Amino acid sequence: MIVRIRSRDGLERVTFPDGGAATVATLHSLIESQLGVPTAAQTLSLDPNLLLSSPAAASAAPCLSDPSASLSSLGLSHGSVVFLSYSGFSRSAAPRSPPLTPAGSFGRKMTVDDLVARQIRVSRQEAPHCSSASFDRDAAHAFQLYVAETLAFAVKRGGFLYGHVVDGGAVAVDFIYEPPQRGTVEALALLRDPDEEALVEAIATGLGMHRVGFVFTQAVGRKRGTGEYTMSAREVLQAAEIQAEGGIPEWVTAVVKLEVGEDGAADVHFEAFQMSDTCVRLFKEGWFVTDFGEDDDPRLSRMKKNVVVGGKDVREVDNDFFLVPVKISDHQWYNTLLVFVKESSQSTSADPPSAQAALSPRSLVHDLFSVQ
Repeated sequence: MIVRIRSRDGLERVTFPDGGAATVATLHSLIESQLGVPTAAQTLSLDPNLLLSSPAAASAAPCLSDPSASLSSLGLSHGSVVFLSYSGFSRSAAPRSPPLTPAGSFGRKMTVDDLVARQIRVSRQEAPHCSSASFDRDAAHAFQLYVAETLAFAVKRGGFLYGHVVDGGAVAVDFIYEPPQRGTVEALALLRDPDEEALVEAIATGLGMHRVGFVFTQAVGRKRGTGEYTMSAREVLQAAEIQAEGGIPEWVTAVVKLEVGEDGAADVHFEAFQMSDTCVRLFKEGWFVTDFGEDDDPRLSRMKKNVVVGGKDVREVDNDFFLVPVKISDHQWYNTLLVFVKESSQSTSADPPSAQAALSPRSLVHDLFSVQ
């Protein structure tokens, strides 16, 4: 049996030799032996709030405190997710792979492609370049409200984040620009208009801001594959492409999704990530397979050539290796602007009601810069 462990380091796996007899104590022990986190430093919960940056919210998450409780009695089975927090301990970096040798296995001569593949080693990036991401409450609320009430999270929607980077690499997001787009359950096509984007850039510049990231929603009917996952292969590819275009090291990608709790109540959750440096490099160098089939596992990104993961040559990489979690918070900007732009006639989504009354980017530019 495999149980997935979600922590600030990303999503990892713990393998149980005998899942039927496993207890919470067994889980603690395997996390220590397989992931390197001492039992004494571990706090486990089934509640994702355990990983919130707010100490009060994190402490309110119910913990798995009974070591004798069986995992089956807690509703845990193959593929389940358990949330892990730890303190007073720093995880050491993964051991370095052995140096390259002139020959591969059994003395086989290595080709140029073999050598290149061995230079691309995919591992988890320990720390993001963005120390935290704070979202203006009104901008975030308006974005998710339209998706929840009008689209019912039935299709994907996205937007560019505008704000500024403060000392220490923290990103403050103050407004969201939603370009013309077409969203389906699995894919988001941005129908970008260079002239329109130039006007939005002018507005941002006048406000002392610039583009700092990208946000997208996940549809409730998205493909599940064989288990839970944070981002699909399509989403990883699109996020890597947009981050590569972004041009700043602090670029942040936010994911908005609807989660249903055990009590049946639905809550909207924001998560923030950066795509790892390796992920962006692989995109820029054309390593990703960019076509997707019905039978593809959404949890895995396919490569055109072998890369090295955990000392093995593979062509499929767990998407979690490419995600670097970023702490998320909120703030209130004194003069929030949420810029909605009407969808093109090809869009499958209705225009936000506020778009009809909102100023266009052109009139915003005029009004903003006409104020003395």
